[in-house]
Amino acid sequence: MALDDLPFAQITELAKAYRSRELSPVEVARHMIERIERLDPALRSFTTVTAELALAQARKAEADFGRGEVRSPMQGVPIGLKDLCHTKGIRTTWGTTVYADHVPAEDGTVVRKLADAGAVVLGKLHMTEGAFSMHHPDLPAPLNPWGAGHWPGVSSSGSGVATAAGLCFGAVGTDTGGSIRFPSGANGITGIKPTWGRVSRQGAFALAASLDHIGPMTRSAADAGAMLGAMAGTDPLDPTSLEAPVPDYLAQLEQGLRGVSIGFDPKYAYDVSDADTRKVVEDARRVLAELGASIVEIEMPASVTSMYRDWAAYCGVETAIAHAETYPARASEYGPALAGLIDLGLGLGAIDLMRIEHERLAFKGALRKIFERVDLLLAPVHPFGNPTNAELEEVFQRPGGIDDALRFTAPFDMSGSPTITLPGGCTPAGLPIGFQLVGRHLDEALLVRAGHAYQGATDWHRRHPAL
Repeated sequence: MALDDLPFAQITELAKAYRSRELSPVEVARHMIERIERLDPALRSFTTVTAELALAQARKAEADFGRGEVRSPMQGVPIGLKDLCHTKGIRTTWGTTVYADHVPAEDGTVVRKLADAGAVVLGKLHMTEGAFSMHHPDLPAPLNPWGAGHWPGVSSSGSGVATAAGLCFGAVGTDTGGSIRFPSGANGITGIKPTWGRVSRQGAFALAASLDHIGPMTRSAADAGAMLGAMAGTDPLDPTSLEAPVPDYLAQLEQGLRGVSIGFDPKYAYDVSDADTRKVVEDARRVLAELGASIVEIEMPASVTSMYRDWAAYCGVETAIAHAETYPARASEYGPALAGLIDLGLGLGAIDLMRIEHERLAFKGALRKIFERVDLLLAPVHPFGNPTNAELEEVFQRPGGIDDALRFTAPFDMSGSPTITLPGGCTPAGLPIGFQLVGRHLDEALLVRAGHAYQGATDWHRRHPAL
């Protein structure tokens, strides 16, 4: 593999090149650091580049390979971390000015797990303020590498941009209302939002603790499975982490989709979606069927409406808890979007909160019933293709626009369900559009397998922006 071809290689390809000694972790790390220095000033995906740490980790990986010690597929692989992951001695800002100088004393669990697997940390990636919907007005926002005027997705914006632009081979993202799925779809990459609790949240700033999911953002389903395998697992420091053993997510890649049933609700998927989105989902539906999956028409539970309409209020209550030390004490330092969410949460009454919680319980129960009939669900990521920033602002200003944006993402955070987002097509202008598959709790292995089968029959994940 030539170094010129390297930035858009997959993690699985890089791991193979390391094992055959075709490539050296140190030369790869140096190449990626130079690429970041050259391209990222225009893309603004990194908030902090950790070149010294990356080279030290790469040297260790190279020495381990030299001794025949292979720890994981992530060994020697350069990655980025969303800037809410605590990193020992490295500034961690949460996308805020309030925490602009915050330097954790210890690594968070997911950072430690990735380091133990041999990953090479290139740096910390920009994100929206507090992992909500908008970047802080005083901080730079990452630019979509497919088109600078287009939405880069939120809140893991830097993670999506850096991975799509070939500045890292994978990145940690988080998802509370769509924050892995939005930037994965907008930037043409693959992202997994695992089951809630599958990946420890210890050492990660919270937006809403009962909704936050931490997961990988990569260029392929196999890569996402490799990275998730290093991140997942129970954690004594996080009592909400799940006790279930972590499978080898790459073990069943070649089993395909024959015998897998995929539920699809056309009314839910298409009622508010534009023509570009409908075409991507319909094409995905056709390819999945050609691969042997049976497509079963289902009807989403009525309670799904409450899940996206009431998500912001429910999230706002938990966000107010997360920011209690600094809001309202330092409210003047907050941007309007995050401050508005916290105020919404502070103003919600106990009766209304419990009404939403009861709807959440009803939705989770109804969804479990659907998964007794089917193995996966197929849905869009959002209903509006790949919008410009100006077009998205118009969507948010119209009545019901925010509900439409959350329609396909927020419900599966409220249920804690695992999802995989896959690039599945593009707009007439050539900008990527994604779709998602949703699975049963703890069935990420099937999501990886389904995504890999789809990507074996398509090449959307192999396309990248011209930089």
